[in-house]
Amino acid sequence: MLAFLGFLTIVLLLALVMTKKTSPVVALIVVPVVTALIGGFGGELSTFITDGVKSISKTGVMFIFAILFFGILTDAGTFEPIIKKILKVVGKDPAKIAVGTAILAMIVHLDGSGAVTFLVTIPAMLPLYDALGMRRTTLATIAALSAGTMNVLPWGGPTLRAASALEVSVTELFNPMLIPVLAGIAFVLFTAYYLGRKERALIGNIDDVEISMTDEQIDEAKQGLARPKLFGFNIILIIVAIATLISGKLPPHVVFMLAFAISLTVNYPKVKDQRERIDAHAKAALMMASILFAAGSFTGILKGSGMITAMAEVAVKAVPVSLGQHIPLITGLASMPASLLFDPDSFYFGVMPVLSSAAGQFGVAAVDVGRAAILGQMTTGFPVSPLTGSTFLLIGLTGVDLGEHQKKTIPFAFLTTLVMLVVSIVLGILPF
Repeated sequence: MLAFLGFLTIVLLLALVMTKKTSPVVALIVVPVVTALIGGFGGELSTFITDGVKSISKTGVMFIFAILFFGILTDAGTFEPIIKKILKVVGKDPAKIAVGTAILAMIVHLDGSGAVTFLVTIPAMLPLYDALGMRRTTLATIAALSAGTMNVLPWGGPTLRAASALEVSVTELFNPMLIPVLAGIAFVLFTAYYLGRKERALIGNIDDVEISMTDEQIDEAKQGLARPKLFGFNIILIIVAIATLISGKLPPHVVFMLAFAISLTVNYPKVKDQRERIDAHAKAALMMASILFAAGSFTGILKGSGMITAMAEVAVKAVPVSLGQHIPLITGLASMPASLLFDPDSFYFGVMPVLSSAAGQFGVAAVDVGRAAILGQMTTGFPVSPLTGSTFLLIGLTGVDLGEHQKKTIPFAFLTTLVMLVVSIVLGILPF
C-alpha cells in the first residue's frame, strides 16, 4: 500500500507539473498531503512536513540571499564588462556560447556543489542569452547536463555515498569509470554545440542581432543604478564568496547573507536605495523560496511516511531471477529515471545495497552495481529531480518552468547516461 501511494504521489506530481495543470508549489504541497491522508497518516502529517521544511531551510535561506546578492550585482552593472569580453571571445555565435556555458559549468562544478555551479554559471551567462535572444531553457539544460555529468567525480555526493554503502574505497569504485565519464563529458559538449546550432537557426541572421547592453542602449534608470567604479570591489567580493563556499569554512547560507549585506551597503549606502533594490528582487526570491520549502514538505512526507522505503523494496523485488546476472545493466538503465523517485540517501543506502546483494548471488561483483548506479542516480538526474533543492535553484535563476525544464532536459540526461553505460560495457568495465 505504501509503495503504491509513493509511486502514485510521484506520478501525479510529474503529470500535474509537466502538463501545467497546476503550479509546482501547489503540486508539491497538495499531492503528498492527499496521498498521506489516504494512507492514514493524518496525525503525523504536520510532523512530516515540519521535518521536511527543516531539512530544506538552510537551502531556502541561501537561495533567498543568493538571489538578492546577484540581483544587487546585476543592478550595479558588474556583469556587463564580463559579458562584453565573452562576446569578444565567442562572438555572437550561439553554438560557441552554448559550448562555453558547458565548459564554465563543468569547471565550477569541480567543487561538487550543484548549488554553487548554478549560482555562478546562470547569473554570468543569462544576460548574454537574453541579449542574443537565446532561449533560457537551453541555458538551463546545458548547465544541468554539465553539472550532472561532473557530479560523478569521486568527491561528488553520489559516488561518496555509493562507496560508503558498498564499503569500498572511492578510487576502487570510480577509477575504472574515468573513460566512460570522459565520454559523457564529450557527449555533453556535443549536445551543447547541437543546442547552440538550433538556437542559431531560430535567431536567424546573427549579424542583424543587436546586443542590448551597449552604453547607448542602457536606459536612464539602469545608468542611475550602475556602479562602474565599484567593478573591482564587486568582482573581488564574488571571488571571495565563491572561494569561501568551496573551502567549506562557512555554510552557504551564511556566505550569501554576509555577501548580500556587504554588496548592498557598499553599492547602495542610502537606506531608500537599499529598500528599492530589495523590493525589485523580492518577488523572484519569494516565489522560488516558496517552491523550495514546498519541496521540503514533499520529501518530508515521503520519507516520514515510509513511502520511499516501500518503493525501494518493491523496486528490488521487481527484478526477475532470470535477469539476476544483468542487474548492473538494469541498474544503469534505471539510474537516471530513479532520480525522480528516490533521494540519494534512500537509493544508495536503501535500494543499492539490496541490488548489490542480489547481484552477488549470481556471481556479479557488488561494486559493478555501484558503478552503474553513479552513471545516473542523482548525477545526470539530480538537476531535473523534484527531490533536490538544486533543481529549483536552477529553474529559479533561469526563470524557467519546471515542467518545461524537465521535458527538454530529461531526454538528454538519459542519453548521457546511456553513452557512459555503453562505453562501460564495450570496455568491459561493466558486465553485459
